[in-house]
Amino acid sequence: MAAAVISFTVGAAVARADIPVLCADLADLLRGRPPGTVACDVAAVAAPDVVTVEALARLGLTARRHGWRLVVRDAGPALRRLLALLGLAEVLAEPGRQPEQREEPLGVQEVGDLGDPPG
Repeated sequence: MAAAVISFTVGAAVARADIPVLCADLADLLRGRPPGTVACDVAAVAAPDVVTVEALARLGLTARRHGWRLVVRDAGPALRRLLALLGLAEVLAEPGRQPEQREEPLGVQEVGDLGDPPG
């Protein structure tokens, strides 16, 4: 039997005051159900900020308290970068999405102390 998947949508803009309401809505949705995955649809989020990331982190904690796992779905590039910057990219990873590889900076060379002997 496949694990249950429930969709939960986050709107275009999230204010800090919205976070407790979002978490309560998710808790009500999950209460009494067998564990599974919450697919949190964030496609509408156009201008993510730290409040958006805080909301996703708190939703993830709410899901875990009920035995569920929350994954972010349809995140735009700006939100993915912000999640990575704040260290939450792997915690809230989209299913099937590989983490982006960091490119090496161009023109960076190792510099030694001029007083060091060669070799």
